[in-house]
Amino acid sequence: MAGQTLEGNMLRRILVLLVVVMVLRVGAVEAKAAVVPSPLRVGIVGLVHDHVRSFLGGGNLVPAGGILDRPDVVLVGVVEPNQQLFDKYAKQYHLAASLHFNTIAEMVAATHPQAALLFTAASDHRTAVEECAALGVNVLMEKPLAFKYEDALAMQRAAEKGHIHVLVDYETSWYASNAAATSLQKSGELGPLVKTVVRDGHGGPKLIGVQPEFLAWLTDPAKNGDGALTDFGCYGPDLVTWLMDGEVPQSVTAVTKRMQPDVYTKVDDEAEIVLNYRNAVSIIEASWNWPFSVKQMDVYGRTGYAKTLDATHLEVRKAKDHDGSVVTGEKLQAPYDDPLHYLIAVLNGEVQEGNSLSSLKTNMTVTEILDAAWRSAQTGKTVELPLR
Repeated sequence: MAGQTLEGNMLRRILVLLVVVMVLRVGAVEAKAAVVPSPLRVGIVGLVHDHVRSFLGGGNLVPAGGILDRPDVVLVGVVEPNQQLFDKYAKQYHLAASLHFNTIAEMVAATHPQAALLFTAASDHRTAVEECAALGVNVLMEKPLAFKYEDALAMQRAAEKGHIHVLVDYETSWYASNAAATSLQKSGELGPLVKTVVRDGHGGPKLIGVQPEFLAWLTDPAKNGDGALTDFGCYGPDLVTWLMDGEVPQSVTAVTKRMQPDVYTKVDDEAEIVLNYRNAVSIIEASWNWPFSVKQMDVYGRTGYAKTLDATHLEVRKAKDHDGSVVTGEKLQAPYDDPLHYLIAVLNGEVQEGNSLSSLKTNMTVTEILDAAWRSAQTGKTVELPLR
């Protein structure tokens, strides 16, 4: 009888301990679930780049949604010296007048953003980055980093001195097709890389009806370099530099042409750029003259190829395949699916930039290529890298 009582007491104690453990575990899970990270505080600098519309209201440029409709980011200010332009956006996106600032310094002092999103003319990137770096504010800008290599070097120095991150956003960074094609090449399924062809363009900013403030600087050589060469010639070097793990081409040769001189009186609307690498070649086609918007990349290995058709689909043909087949790239997962997801991950130390599509390191090479391409087109000669 005493033995049975002892066994009963032990059993009850065990049951009590199990209940306690379960309660503690449930409490820990609930406590963990209750910890919600604070949204990233961001300020917008400039409203003259049409891509700001996607960042505010959502669209294909920002797959996870616009700033105003997502919980992981909060807009704390907008720097735009043109009051009428701010008012136009404020009316469309229901922005409070209190969000408006005339300078980066004013916005930072009043709202303390963790990052600034740049939507200025390309020529203004350097000044904005230098100001943000001095104030300890990280930067995500719309492509390109710059069209002059000296400006890129200045931004790099400022970022290092201010200990900030500088990232560059391209629509094509978040294409499942580009990720799939690159994965096939890097895994060896296409054989050693031989050649890439990257095509980016549309009918031209005038024809597709961009906002007047965007058109004004896109077609100004002082603000944007040389038209289609800068606007679309940056996509290919970004993708190829990523594909080739940061390798810099040995030389750059470019040809530009003005096919609509009555429309684009100051800049060229067509550009062909050839990048000569140690063991491969890349051809970049940039245009404001195409009947449709095109963003495609062909990757040729010695035993197969992958040709992206749009943001999600690609044609793949490997050794011994009779024909190519169209496949769908796997859906990209956060933080590699969206510019703001990626920005947050970088600032939280969850990912290392390295030779990523958005990294400052990659985009230093992109700018060096753009500058070399402009020099080549102007002189009719091949330009050797590194630039001097």
